[in-house]
Order: sequence, then C-alpha cells, then structure tokens
Amino acid sequence: MSAVPVRAEPNDRAELVTQLLFGECYQVLVKQENWFQVQLAADGYVGWMDYKQHTPVSAEYYDAWCAQDHPRVLDVVQAVSDATTKIPLTLGSRLPFFDGMNLRLGDRQYFFNGTATNPTAAPDPVRQAALLRKMALLYLKAPYVWGGKSVFGLDCSGLCQQLYGLVGIQLPRDARQQIDHGRPVHFVAQAKPGDLAFFDNAEGRIVHVGMVMDEGQILHAHGEVRLDPLDHNGIYNRDRQRYSHKLRLLKRLLPE
Repeated sequence: MSAVPVRAEPNDRAELVTQLLFGECYQVLVKQENWFQVQLAADGYVGWMDYKQHTPVSAEYYDAWCAQDHPRVLDVVQAVSDATTKIPLTLGSRLPFFDGMNLRLGDRQYFFNGTATNPTAAPDPVRQAALLRKMALLYLKAPYVWGGKSVFGLDCSGLCQQLYGLVGIQLPRDARQQIDHGRPVHFVAQAKPGDLAFFDNAEGRIVHVGMVMDEGQILHAHGEVRLDPLDHNGIYNRDRQRYSHKLRLLKRLLPE
C-alpha cells in the first residue's frame, strides 16, 4: 500500500503517530483482535495497524531488507506495477531490492519507471546538500498532518526524517529524538543549508524541527510546509507578523 496509518491505540479513532510508506518493513509484536502492534524496522517506532493492511514477508526477506539501504523515489508521485496491479507511490518511498527496473516486495516483483536515489554511491556532502535543498522544495505547500510522512500530509519531524532518508541518513521519528544526532552549530550565522534547527516550548521541551535553507530561511511543516525567516530568536512568520517558534539548538548532520 502507498501509506498505512500507524496509531497510538488499536482503533480507527486513535491518534496517528506515524505512517508506513510503500517498501518499509516492520515486525508484528502483538495481535489483538483486528489490530497488530508493530515496530518499524527503520526507526524502531511502535504503534498499531489494521490487520487488513498487513503484508506478510518471510524472515529471510526481512533480514535482507534490514541489511541494506534501499533506493528512494525522487518523483512527487509515481507508481509501481505488475501484470495485474498498479500501486501509487509518493516522494521518499523505498524501492526494496531495486535493480534499476524491478523491485521485490515479499514474493512479488514490480516494475518501476521513475527516478530514484542511488544508495550505493559514495557519500558526497556537496551533492547531499544540493539534493536536500532540491527535494525540500518539492514538499512546499504539503499540508500538515500530525504523524504523517507523505507529501500529501506530514508533520515537522516526518518531513526532516524523509528528507534525510533521501541522502542515506536514517533519523529517528520525533524531533525530541532527532536533536540527539549531529554536531552543534553555535550561531545562526554559521548555519548551512541542510542543518536542522530545533525549537522548544515554555517548559523547555523540543516541540518542532525544520531544515535550514539558503538566505536565512528555514523549511518546516507548520500548517503546511513553508519557508520562513530564521534568526537567533527563532522562526518569524511573515503572515502573522510574529515569531511562531523559539530557537533552542542547531545541529549539522552532513559531514564537512
């Protein structure tokens, strides 16, 4: 499936905590009536999914999936297909065991004719930063959805996790976890495109994250994915003529 909701509790009215996008793997921890509690293989996140959206794979497939990085879709919307099925994909979806033409999902093989990342290429910080900036702009105007990871609805940490996944860096799911990664950048004036900026609330809890862009701007999901000015105070919302988020810390994840 393109995107499967993963919820805090085993019912359809429960909070959406994250999503499983096409090509991701997970382990089933608990079975409860029509619901499975699952743990995502990539980031360890735990939640509940409807059993009707479960796609079983073998233990051998799961182990092989976990042992390597997989190409990601670079088109905003694309599809995979076989003789009987066509499945829509969105930007950032994984293409398991992709050979340039075909991919494998469980025991089924699909054809993919779009553009994708090449995780086997040697990391190049300059190219990584350029790809981050280019892909970030494709998410502009995507609606904010708590727990979402798709270009059709995502939250602030889901946006940053997806963007860094495109350059082969797996981040945790939540902003409060993501802040533990990377190296501190001490001043906004020293920030480079691709750096992550973290923001806290009045109690000091990390509640927001965005990615630094060119010319003193930040890309973040706040109502929608948008570009706003960033300075030492935080994010200034031009529409509301006030600061919307208070800056706590900047981190650099790309190698120098």
